[in-house]
Amino acid sequence: MNDICHLDSDWFVNALATFLIISLVISYAPQHVRIIQMGSSEGFSPWFLLLGSTSSTAGMLNMITLSWPTIQCCSDVSLGRCLELTAGVTQVTLQWFLFVAILVLYMIYYPTRLKHVDIDIPAHGTLPPQHVKTKLLSDDWRLSVNVSWAVAIHLVLNAFITFFLLFTRIPGPGGEVPPQISMWATVLGVSSALLAGIQYAPQLLRTYRTKLVGALSIPMMIIQSPGAAIMSISIALRPGINWTSWAMYAVSGIMQAALLAMCIAWKFRQRRLKIDDFGYPLDGSSSTPLTDDIDTVVGEVSDIQVGDIPFDSDAEDAREDVPLLPKPGRSGRNSRFFGWLRL
Repeated sequence: MNDICHLDSDWFVNALATFLIISLVISYAPQHVRIIQMGSSEGFSPWFLLLGSTSSTAGMLNMITLSWPTIQCCSDVSLGRCLELTAGVTQVTLQWFLFVAILVLYMIYYPTRLKHVDIDIPAHGTLPPQHVKTKLLSDDWRLSVNVSWAVAIHLVLNAFITFFLLFTRIPGPGGEVPPQISMWATVLGVSSALLAGIQYAPQLLRTYRTKLVGALSIPMMIIQSPGAAIMSISIALRPGINWTSWAMYAVSGIMQAALLAMCIAWKFRQRRLKIDDFGYPLDGSSSTPLTDDIDTVVGEVSDIQVGDIPFDSDAEDAREDVPLLPKPGRSGRNSRFFGWLRL
């Protein structure tokens, strides 16, 4: 451990690590700001967020596991030297935090109109069908909630195993890494790379089908696509690191470049069709997007069927089984931030 703690400083590696840490914040900021400013996270694939969050979690824990001897040096060296030695851990931890923040914002700003199933009830004669918003949760919203819980469980479970192995490790006679820790680091690294390899496939498919940019940030992808190559090199140059720590960033960079090219192509298409990133006409002539992911059921619906489905309408309050006063509900900021936790 003493050899690791007292390695000569490499100004190039340190400068590159500092540059990447700053660049990470700058690159993710456009995406965070865009979701907040637009007030919508429409356009993201829940599967993309699941794979990305679990991949970055595994990558972060892989880096912590392999860098544990270096992290322990912080008890014997100055604060500045500690920050220098753990710059690689700082990079991947920050990257994990910034990506998971997208998932949090996605859930907070998920469009309300897409959370429930809509039903078109055919009317008699030439009257237009009656559009009814039910209280049935849409498949996409249910999937999004399940994804959030899966990410949280994956983080807790893997973090528990990682730190249990690290705190109970018994170094070999020559100070080598115990085989169970080396094996666990490999499992984390390989799983991270595999998840990163397929991470962008659901997003590419969703963006291709909608033919809309949605809430995706093109500036973020422009910065991150070449930045992934630089980050891979930076991590590969850290002491005690193998290919399992940087492979996920290389694969992610290639897939993100493909998504960037698709979004730019759809941007030109939207300009030609005179619609915005969510499919609404730029002249405001319609309040309905040309491409809408709302779950809508259209067909013959009998009176019995309609009665079996909870829906929101002015007539609902007139039913005998509905209270005259609506149930008190949580509204405002707390409802927006924590309401998605409830199915």
